[in-house]
Amino acid sequence: MIRIVTKKRLALLVADTAAAFERAQRAKETALLDAARHAAALAEVTERAERAEATTDEVGALLSHAVKEASAAQQDLLLKNIELRRLREDLAEARDEGRQVFVLVHEGTPVMVYRSREDAYADTATHGLPEDHTWGPARRFWADAEWVLATFTYDAGARGFRGALKPVAEPVGGAA
Repeated sequence: MIRIVTKKRLALLVADTAAAFERAQRAKETALLDAARHAAALAEVTERAERAEATTDEVGALLSHAVKEASAAQQDLLLKNIELRRLREDLAEARDEGRQVFVLVHEGTPVMVYRSREDAYADTATHGLPEDHTWGPARRFWADAEWVLATFTYDAGARGFRGALKPVAEPVGGAA
């Protein structure tokens, strides 16, 4: 097919082409500006996300440390609660009328307190005495004996323990 193009038609085509080229140029500039804005927004969002991730890691580490400390504190509290319960039971047991405790006295100075006479006898080796050592009674005072095992009995009326020093009777005038 043959088409005849006139000057007028050619001028219109050139003008349309120039207008289309201008529109394309403006669209390209607008697209570049939009792309630059989107790139800046993306960079800002990425930076915020990285900061949020770093903050999350920091908070996670702090939370982990806090959880460990809370766990240790809870375990310590549990142990103290058990110890407190044991001490309360010991105190309640110690306040039973007639309950005795045994105090090892060395030349008048208390050294150790025991729950039973057997515990005191079993502990003699720690004080440099043979295991089969029997503790001697004081003649008049605890200071009179090098080692003495004194007995204290709980007295509910006095709300405390009373010593039970029973001195060995001395012969009167040398007689037995």
